[in-house]
Amino acid sequence: MTQNNNTSYAFIGAGNMSGAIIGGMVNSGVEPSRIIATNRTKEKQQALKAKFGIITDLDNQEAIKQADVVILGVKPQMMADVLTDLVSNGADFSDKLVVTVAAGLLVKRYTDIIGDVRFVRCMPNTPSLVGHGVSGLYVGSSQARFDKSVIEQDIQITTELFSHVGATVWLKSESEIDQLAAVSGSGPAYFFAFMEAMANKAKEFGFSEDVANIMVQETAIGAAKMTFNKDKSFAELRENVTSPGGSTAAALNVFNNNNLQATVNEALDAAVTRAQEMSKL
Repeated sequence: MTQNNNTSYAFIGAGNMSGAIIGGMVNSGVEPSRIIATNRTKEKQQALKAKFGIITDLDNQEAIKQADVVILGVKPQMMADVLTDLVSNGADFSDKLVVTVAAGLLVKRYTDIIGDVRFVRCMPNTPSLVGHGVSGLYVGSSQARFDKSVIEQDIQITTELFSHVGATVWLKSESEIDQLAAVSGSGPAYFFAFMEAMANKAKEFGFSEDVANIMVQETAIGAAKMTFNKDKSFAELRENVTSPGGSTAAALNVFNNNNLQATVNEALDAAVTRAQEMSKL
């Protein structure tokens, strides 16, 4: 398969993440007639069709048959049963590029069921839902079976697919997915927790909840946007806000005295360890 204007895509289990990708594709000019989505809930299928004009009236078997690229968005705990059922009923993935967005399942869990096919494992994060995500990508295709040019083509297709919802990061080993997940996958929760703590203190100062939230939200958005200045590192940006002996320096000294970096290191290591444990279940 070569990437062209006729490449067709089937989303099996079109939940929120798949919906975000579909929206990005259509908004970027991909013809809705090239996108198929299936979901157990008819209401979700109808909503996707009404919003984007894509094909939603096919069952899983027919959707896979008609697609060049199959994106698996089934919940991880249901994935094995769904794939086993599909294969037992004749689904053939042998000439497809198969991409999974189900976090936590190893490539081998898939290929044991659907065979040694062209495969990419993706770890997207929730900001993908608003177009500012990070998608960690790993080629799970057999290097022995597929030519380098075929794998390079699949990388190009998958990069374009996930660029519709944010940045893409290609990983050299599958184990790196757990590390990426600890940073960008779980990362939004860390920022939310910090924002929650700041808002709580602002309310203690006497600000209303609405005002406290606005202060924290706008500060977070503004600070994040400033980091995209390629000329300045995170450290330089921090230093630019910090006057020697000033109030910002006093606050940062508290973080440093409480070993902020060590705390972050310990937290991310814990996330990686737990992800590794869960992948073996």
